[in-house]
Amino acid sequence: MASQEELFDLVDALLEEEPQLPSPAERARLREAAGVTQTRLAQALKSTAQTVKNWENGRSEPRPPRLEAYQRILNGWAAKYPAVPVSGPAPATAVRTAPDTDAPDTPPAPVPPAAPEAAPAPAPARPAAPPTASPAASPAGPAQPAPSVRPTAGRTPARKTAARPASGPTAVTDPRYAAGPLLVLDGDGTAHGIGGLVLDCPARTIPQLVAWTLEQAVGAPALNRNGMPADPLVVLTEDAAVALGLPARLEGHDQRAGLRLEDDHPVVKQITRAKWKLTLRGFGPWARVYRPAKAGERQCVQFAIPSWGALDSRAWPGVADMDAPEIARVLGLYAARVTTPRGSTAVTGLELMTALRPPTKAVRNEKTGAWESGHNPGSLGTDPVDCAPPEAPPEHPLAQGWKHGFINEEVFQWVRDVDLLAGDEVALPFALGLDVNAAFLAATSRLNVGLTAPEHVLRPTFDKKVPGCWLVDLSHIELDPRMPNPFTPTGQRPTGPAWYETHTVAYAQELGHNVEPLEAYIRPTSGAYLDPWHDRLKAALLDTMADLGVRADLEPADLLTAMERLPDQDPGLRAVLAAIKATAKGGIGKLRVRAGGLHYTPGDRWPALDRPTWRPDIRAAIISKARVNMHRKMLKMSSVGLFPLAVLSDCVVYPAPTRSPLDLLPYTTSGKPLPGSFRLGVAPGLVKVEGVQPMDWAVDLMDKGTNVARIIKGDGHDAALDAGE
Repeated sequence: MASQEELFDLVDALLEEEPQLPSPAERARLREAAGVTQTRLAQALKSTAQTVKNWENGRSEPRPPRLEAYQRILNGWAAKYPAVPVSGPAPATAVRTAPDTDAPDTPPAPVPPAAPEAAPAPAPARPAAPPTASPAASPAGPAQPAPSVRPTAGRTPARKTAARPASGPTAVTDPRYAAGPLLVLDGDGTAHGIGGLVLDCPARTIPQLVAWTLEQAVGAPALNRNGMPADPLVVLTEDAAVALGLPARLEGHDQRAGLRLEDDHPVVKQITRAKWKLTLRGFGPWARVYRPAKAGERQCVQFAIPSWGALDSRAWPGVADMDAPEIARVLGLYAARVTTPRGSTAVTGLELMTALRPPTKAVRNEKTGAWESGHNPGSLGTDPVDCAPPEAPPEHPLAQGWKHGFINEEVFQWVRDVDLLAGDEVALPFALGLDVNAAFLAATSRLNVGLTAPEHVLRPTFDKKVPGCWLVDLSHIELDPRMPNPFTPTGQRPTGPAWYETHTVAYAQELGHNVEPLEAYIRPTSGAYLDPWHDRLKAALLDTMADLGVRADLEPADLLTAMERLPDQDPGLRAVLAAIKATAKGGIGKLRVRAGGLHYTPGDRWPALDRPTWRPDIRAAIISKARVNMHRKMLKMSSVGLFPLAVLSDCVVYPAPTRSPLDLLPYTTSGKPLPGSFRLGVAPGLVKVEGVQPMDWAVDLMDKGTNVARIIKGDGHDAALDAGE
């Protein structure tokens, strides 16, 4: 038996050990409960967002002195946000109707667990038997279940795993989603999953396929503890679609809006007879088949049919023509790094905002002790709000009869007058285009946006911390005509008072000018709503670029070489990269979906206005900030005598002495990039080469009024387009 001294020594040794941290999953839960992003936490700990990410997925552990600081903040959060006990009433979760995947609906207000559930209602994904061994990682994507043997049709498959090198996102450990987020069905009844998973599917009709899918461990966990798990996605190849009684293609394939099966189609009748439901969009390229939740269990399967145009070649280049295993690999990697696709990349981008900032969370009623739904701070809430009249597009009901002007926060489309070209500029041999990586995504970082309806104020005092639109005269500000004016998309000087978003007015102040707004529509309640969205998409972009050989830590010359090799890299990874970029740009565009249709009458409301994420003011703030960021860098370049030839959105063209940006971009005497100017790099906000052309070519086109930034790439591809729409 140990003596008292021996016991004291053991206890003292235990006390001297390093602080013990909660599990990685609990660390993430506490941070999310506090509404803090990985980036903000990293800043507080003087670390990096990737390091915090590694702490939260168990890849690494903090060391002193950050260990003690991290323990301190986790203890503080744990006291404020204790874990909900497993027993007792379950927390309320967000209830939503099945979304319209081409113009998604935002979830209606969540209800307590005992309330009637809307269809399809959220609930934990279907429980399923886990694989016989832990899922392993795929070499070219997320860590996932390895290939299985083909079982007898109709039986639960027994999966086997093989050792694979770990790479990509952390392996899925929840057995409810052991088969991954999606399956791709071939015409012979083979369902291909991520990581080489292969299952035999006995279904011969869509209703049978829905029922079979819900028996599998397919789906993905919620991206936020207050959100909903992702429904399983089934992708039907052309042969699979035909085998299930669907047409290989739909008529009107080039006109995707409204594309769907007729209500009297046999497959639609099968679905109805089996007592399944379709969303209002019907059975189209992206379809949802569901029943109301049963016993707290969600019953919803999403379908994507590439041969019907579900995977647009602009966002998913080449994916529709890939075989089933490769489609599963590409979509699976996107699902792991972004989210399970739930429509076009634009729709997915918008839905991702809500998934990361759910409108409601579970709160306990202090009087009854029951769990109820309450507003989730930092979110847009569940109720749509009208924009301010100056923020409305022309067809909006609020725009009818409005005679006081509209905000015009759009991207640059400017070309310099050839008469302002200097002789030494024209003498240079090249025009070199620089493209800002994910410029609009970069602008969402720490972007303060309004979270409520606007308030009208007369003669306000301008405050750059308050989001809104301001009526102010900036026409008196004199700027160098060799650069675009930052206050208009055309780059021309304003002619009088106009409506501007906060960032544009703040930039006028930054340039040293007084601003005296005549009136404003402001949103005093604000926050960095898009921060989690920015962080997730930025990480997805950087991880995918690294997989393609373009790492953020490369030296400039090596970076240029890696970028030149990019077209020869893995087509699947390049498709994922294109989809990530399209998700960012398209999601921003969806914030201001315009009215459409042959029978639309200006002044009538349209469906998008009824969702909380129809927010033209947020779109205007993003574009305003991106345009100001670009002008600020051009202004810094001008301080060393470099002036642009043309600008289009996120592409700017400069006269250059060589074809290399290393000979164009300014550096300090110590060899570092000039602070505040354009810098080569991979991250959003840094630049890469868009294209290089002879200077004579550029001058001739500029003389005709052509914006050379649009065609500097030289392959007929527009260098940059509007942000989203």
